[in-house]
Amino acid sequence: MRADGIRVTNSLSEVPQQGWDALLDGEATPFLRWAWLESLESTGCAAPRNGWQPRHLTLWRKGTLIAAAPAYVKDGSDGDFSRDWEFAGAAARSRVPFYPKLVLGVPFTPCTGRRILAAPGEDRLGCAAALLASARALCAEEGIPTLEVLFPTGSEARDLEELAFAVRLDFQFHWRNEGYRSMDEFLARFTSKRRAMIRRERAAPAEQGISIRTLRAAELAADPVRWARTAFGLHRSTIDKLPWGRGWLNRAFYEKVIARMPENVELVIAERAGKVIAGAFNLASPTHLYGRYWGSLEEHKFLHFNVCLYHSVEQCIARGVQVFEGGAGGEHKLGRGFEPSLTYTAFDFLDRRLDASIRRYLDRERPEREAALQRFRQESGLLKPVSREEAR
Repeated sequence: MRADGIRVTNSLSEVPQQGWDALLDGEATPFLRWAWLESLESTGCAAPRNGWQPRHLTLWRKGTLIAAAPAYVKDGSDGDFSRDWEFAGAAARSRVPFYPKLVLGVPFTPCTGRRILAAPGEDRLGCAAALLASARALCAEEGIPTLEVLFPTGSEARDLEELAFAVRLDFQFHWRNEGYRSMDEFLARFTSKRRAMIRRERAAPAEQGISIRTLRAAELAADPVRWARTAFGLHRSTIDKLPWGRGWLNRAFYEKVIARMPENVELVIAERAGKVIAGAFNLASPTHLYGRYWGSLEEHKFLHFNVCLYHSVEQCIARGVQVFEGGAGGEHKLGRGFEPSLTYTAFDFLDRRLDASIRRYLDRERPEREAALQRFRQESGLLKPVSREEAR
C-alpha cells in the first residue's frame, strides 16, 4: 500500500491510470489524460534524453490518489513554450543560476488547462498549497533555482498569486462560438472587405482540386497505425523544412495516442487526386477543439488557412463546439475570426534577488500586456454579434 502524503514519481507509469484520470475535470483538457502524458514518456519524447526528467507530484490519503500535478525537471526552455529566455539571459548576466528548472505543465503543449489536479470534493486550494510546497522543497533539496507553472487556468493563476507566485500575462488567439448556426452567420460579423477575403480563401481548395475532411474516432480506430504514420509523416515533412524545426514527437507517440484515445483525436486531411497532401493533428473535448500539428507535402495557396482554420471552424459550428484554440502565436488568425485570450505563467525563484527583480519587471509589464490585449481585440475585424434576423 502506498504511504500517505506527498510522493514524487519519476514516471507516470508508477501512477495508476484510473486514479490519475479520476482527478480530471472539465478544465483539465485531454492533454492531462494519463494516456497522453504516459505516451510522451514511454515513447521517449518527454524523456531525460530529450531534456525532460519526469518528477510528477502526487498526494495520497489512505492509499488513494487525491491530487497530482504533472512536473518535469528541465535543463533548458526548449519545447515548453515558457518564453522565459529574457529571464534566463538576465540571470546569466548577473551570474545567478536559472537552470535547471522544475516546470508544472504538459510537454510541447502551450494550452491552458488544469495544472493542479484534485479529486471531486477535495479542497483544491489546499491541495495546490500542499503540492506546491512539495515542489518548492524539491527545488531547495536538489538545488533547482527556478519553479514554473505553465499555462494554468485563470482561477489557478489567482490561486498561485495567493500562494506567493509571480504571474505573467500573455495571450493567444482563440475562436469562440457565439451560437452560430452556419458559416455564413459567422462571416456576417466581418466587414464586407474582410468577408470577401475569407470567402476567396475558402474557395481556393475546390478550385485546386483539393478536398478536406476530418477523421474521427471510428475511422481512426479502424486503422490507427496507418493514420499515425500519416500524421507523423505530414508533421515531420514540415518540421524538416524549417531551420528552427524541432522533431519532438516520434511515430511511436502518434501510434500510441491514436490507439489509446481515438475519441479525443481529430485528423484533418487534405486530398488531391486520391492522395493525402496536407493535414492537421488536433485534439478535441466535447466543448473545445485544440489545433496542434500541421504538415504538407505540396504547396498550395491558402491551403494552411483552410486545413488549420476554416475547415475546423465550420466543423465547430456544425457540432456545437464552443472554443477552437489554434495553438500559440499567429497574428494572422486575428483577421480570420480568432480573438485574443489571456494565458498565464507563474514563477518562483530560489534566489531572492532574481525573484524580486523579475517580480518588479512583471509589475511593469502587466499594463503593457493588458493594453496590447485590448488593442488586438479592437483590431480583430469582428463586428458585434448579429441577430438571427440580420443573419437571414
